[in-house]
Amino acid sequence: MAKGKKGGSKGKKITLKMARKALRVTPEGKRRLDLSNMGIDIFPKCLLKLTDLEEVDLSRNQLKRIPDFIGQLIGVLFLDLHSNYIEQLPKSIGQLESLCHLNLCNNSLDSAGLPADIGNLKSLQTLNLGMNRITALPPTMASLSSLKELALFDNMITVLPECIRMLPKLKKINIKRNPIAYAQKDAKDTKATEGLYLVREDDLCKLCLEKCREKKQRQERTQFFDQSQRRGRLSGLITPNSVARSNHESRR
Repeated sequence: MAKGKKGGSKGKKITLKMARKALRVTPEGKRRLDLSNMGIDIFPKCLLKLTDLEEVDLSRNQLKRIPDFIGQLIGVLFLDLHSNYIEQLPKSIGQLESLCHLNLCNNSLDSAGLPADIGNLKSLQTLNLGMNRITALPPTMASLSSLKELALFDNMITVLPECIRMLPKLKKINIKRNPIAYAQKDAKDTKATEGLYLVREDDLCKLCLEKCREKKQRQERTQFFDQSQRRGRLSGLITPNSVARSNHESRR
């Protein structure tokens, strides 16, 4: 990595020639650009001239900012930006209507860095937001009608976001190591919350559905008792995870 004039480090600049050399065709026939782990600190604008790109890997670099022109990469199906220093996504991210897979794991995103426009990604099937500083999700994410898998592990979420309940195709969610787990009373509840899987009621047989509802009712009664015992000591935190528990049990 080259040194800057003032002694600071300077990221590698990617030219169109370098980008074309990094192009590969996957076994599935997709045109993939792999620029991972190259010390890049500025999103390469030359990518706009590669109009047939379908997969872009810019992971393990030094990116802090994603430019507005990313919205012009309308043909990209797979975008991997994990292990950078990204603090905020531009509103134009919502213009990637063909995007199916987005990996933003291990960055510096907080809730303010997630624009409402992310809800416009109608083709998105997997979204990895793990290892960031997120406390809440934009309500517009309820519009991600194709989303099947959502990773939120190692964040700062205290209550399971309500918008998750409205995702029609969501099958798997990973919320391990969030403060939401620490608010549960016993290890059983913590383990169940961390390994949460979402299932629509229509997918369950009648017997399984009845068992889930009975268990939910038992937990609600236990929770009510616990709350009454702790009311004086934690008056401001009476039901911090009631929604999370209800969602988990009703969708198992």
